[in-house]
Amino acid sequence: MLPVIALIGRPNVGKSTLFNRLTRSRDALVADYPGLTRDRQYGFGKLGPVPYLVIDTGGVAGGEVGISQLMVEQTIRALQEADIAIIMVDGRSGRTAADEHVAELARKHAKKTWLAVNKSEGLDAAIASGEFHKLGLGEPIAVSAAHGDRISALMDEVLAPWVGDEEFADAESGEEGEDEADENKPLRIAVIGRPNVGKSTLINRLIGEDRLVVFDQPGTTRDSVAVPFERDGKSYILIDTAGVRRKSKVHEVVEKFSIIKALQAMERSQVVLAVLDAQEGVTEQDVSLLGLTVERGRALIVVANKWDGLSRDQRRQVKSDLDRRLPFLDFAKQITISALHGTAVGDLLPEAQKAYRAATRDLQTGDLNKVLEEAVIAHAPPLVGGRRIKLRYAHQGGRNPPVIVIHGNQTEKLPEAYRRYLINKFRKVFKLKGTPVRLVFKSSKNPFEGRRNKLTPRQLQKRKRLMKHVKR
Repeated sequence: MLPVIALIGRPNVGKSTLFNRLTRSRDALVADYPGLTRDRQYGFGKLGPVPYLVIDTGGVAGGEVGISQLMVEQTIRALQEADIAIIMVDGRSGRTAADEHVAELARKHAKKTWLAVNKSEGLDAAIASGEFHKLGLGEPIAVSAAHGDRISALMDEVLAPWVGDEEFADAESGEEGEDEADENKPLRIAVIGRPNVGKSTLINRLIGEDRLVVFDQPGTTRDSVAVPFERDGKSYILIDTAGVRRKSKVHEVVEKFSIIKALQAMERSQVVLAVLDAQEGVTEQDVSLLGLTVERGRALIVVANKWDGLSRDQRRQVKSDLDRRLPFLDFAKQITISALHGTAVGDLLPEAQKAYRAATRDLQTGDLNKVLEEAVIAHAPPLVGGRRIKLRYAHQGGRNPPVIVIHGNQTEKLPEAYRRYLINKFRKVFKLKGTPVRLVFKSSKNPFEGRRNKLTPRQLQKRKRLMKHVKR
């Protein structure tokens, strides 16, 4: 799975600046989790040889009390979840007692550490790093997160153990532009959701065994489990993020919720089943997870579980809440089930197949241009600065999710409402239910832009004589 990197350090050493640089790719994602964590952010990135997940943590200074102590606990949790910890210090301020405290936390809880001496631009690297050897975290590396100095070299070293991993080669080739759906290959489905929404019960139903999915995994507890099975002659791999616990811990009522588990399972999947607790309604954590799924372009099915325990009025209210709080999921199929009793669970796998076929559908250029032309005739793009935005032609730019590239003039000025109009038009015509659709706009360059109409002296004289003749 994707390597996980935690950024830790005392306040104001540049952790967030480095986080933003590490997640700067086009598909970069930064997400907050209200109510779940404090000053802790997760992002996808690829700066270096392989893609990764990165965690930004709050500053740790030592001697925290109250809410600051909770931030320290979140930092410790990040260290335990991560494969790598990058400890950041300030090369201009020098070593402090707070740096010593952070180093102690890293030595206790981190699996592998790297020491980055930030704000080293304009300084001699050896001088900036010299006094940080005493932290005992390995060879300090002088960097500048703000200017990008030596960040690529740092990531090359940090990610070296993952270079050559076949899984990353498969992941990179399949993220956008994956081949058409292959009926002979197992469909990878991730089941994500908050603790106690019924994921384990649903998994039992899907695999056809009346037992908990319990997996004794040595080392870390954040790894998800791939469960292969067959149904109606089709092969599936269920990526389980629910109840991955040692047998000695099965008695625990509340499972520890791990964002990393959900993100890694999502990255390995082709379709995501997002399970909600219909009796609790849509929470902030649900919205965050669903937003992550859309950002990563995964085919999605929203599953409202525990539907059997609701009255008619409650069901009406839940459906209203789903539409109100999840307007960005108008493409996703919503299925109400009872995992406990098996109601409507049989609809999930066929819908997952449909969603993946839509996500990997081949869209012919001629058909795309016909739909684009019809859309423009029915509702023309607006005027900008007295000039009409022109959309000339379209073609497919990738699959899983479908990417449609539209060429024209002034496309960067196209309003968001018109972009949604085009997405809905393409989705309706091509039946792209269950998958996000991404539009990429490219503006044609004016070949005369920047050129001045320069005339020779002879041409200027001729022009003056002509103008005098016209005036007469």
